[in-house]
Amino acid sequence: MLGNELMPKEAHRSGSTGTGSGGQSSVKVVRAAIVGTVVEYYDFGIYGYMATVVATLFFVSENETAALMGTFAAFAVAFFLRVPGGIFFGHIGDKYGRKSALSWTILLMVIATVLMGLMPTYVTLGVWATAALVLARCLQGFAAGGELGGANAFVSESAPRRWRATQTSMVNSGTYLGSLVASLVALALTSVFSEETILSWAWRIPFLLSVVIGVVGIWIRNHMEDTPQFEELAEKGETKKLPVIELLRTSGGAVVKIVFLGALITGGYYIASVYAATYLQTAGGHSSTLAFLSTSLALVLGVITLPIAGYLADTYGRKPVLLWGSVAAAVLGVPMFVLMSGAGAWQAVVGQSVLFICVSVVNGASYVTYVEMLKASVRYSGLALGNNITNMLLGGTAPFIATWLIDATGNSLAPAGYFVFCALLTLGTVFFVEETKGIELRVD
Repeated sequence: MLGNELMPKEAHRSGSTGTGSGGQSSVKVVRAAIVGTVVEYYDFGIYGYMATVVATLFFVSENETAALMGTFAAFAVAFFLRVPGGIFFGHIGDKYGRKSALSWTILLMVIATVLMGLMPTYVTLGVWATAALVLARCLQGFAAGGELGGANAFVSESAPRRWRATQTSMVNSGTYLGSLVASLVALALTSVFSEETILSWAWRIPFLLSVVIGVVGIWIRNHMEDTPQFEELAEKGETKKLPVIELLRTSGGAVVKIVFLGALITGGYYIASVYAATYLQTAGGHSSTLAFLSTSLALVLGVITLPIAGYLADTYGRKPVLLWGSVAAAVLGVPMFVLMSGAGAWQAVVGQSVLFICVSVVNGASYVTYVEMLKASVRYSGLALGNNITNMLLGGTAPFIATWLIDATGNSLAPAGYFVFCALLTLGTVFFVEETKGIELRVD
């Protein structure tokens, strides 16, 4: 059963002090969050990594750029559904429990991804195939809206205060791992099958694999207990009837800061990972194999960087990590795109990896900062709303805007401007954020 029954326990009342997870170990909590996030972001990312194939099968056009832009437009549409999805699952998570919301997000994501793998293509259904794909993508977006914010709330409310940033950063490694698995599957597909076979039937394999990894994620999350802070709120009857209204009434300023602080880890992330895989092929003239290998390496380096950045945030504070990570991204954005756009293979790989490491440094300190801005009764809603607004405005639209910028300007370096813009938004917001290292999480 995917819902959860609240079972308040005295042993769990450690959330307000942030000293531990009571009846379940931190390792178990982090594992459940990571596995679920891997599933969500594999499902959400595989569409982006299969963009050129999807463009051929569902967005038929004599103009290759137009077909690709259509594919990325559908990619972006899903991000607009993340906001209502975040509000919906934020309501469930703040009113009925973090575990319940997180279990449903993963189920809906798996259903949407499997539907994509079973769909007839444009050749069979014409424009109706395109419409069905977009609808499935929208369902993915709705489900994704409740995932990352909830997973971070889940871990942070169970983590020891001393290691809160480190453990929270590990949740975000799940997004990278999910994207990495998606990239490796795309790489394996292009390495094992011919282009004709992929376009005939093998393109369905990455989408249908969601069933396998999804079952594992659902099982693990269903065996978790809820967080100490939520159980304390539920036992005291202090959950809010309409958490999002309470959020906007009491913490609207925090949501605005989350929106702008997250510019680099959303817009920058999708430029340096999902879009870069296409960019290396179209602007750099590299093979799809090199593009997927480069993206996979960048994601591995990101997974390594995240907990290091989290540790630094626990040791020296959140703001220094956010500050220097965004400065590095702003300074290095253009030079790294130069390497990606026309240099040799290893230079292209270095360029993408450096961009992604900059994003990962900031990501390692971002979500713990969000968590520490918000009180427990609206934390899930606040994380989901703020993060998803940023994703809607800057993240999901990033591949489409980058492709449009090159087409409009004729300059292959134009996407670097978008990356730097996102870095500067984050950098400017850092100066308006208070240092939260070492504080106790707010209950009310």
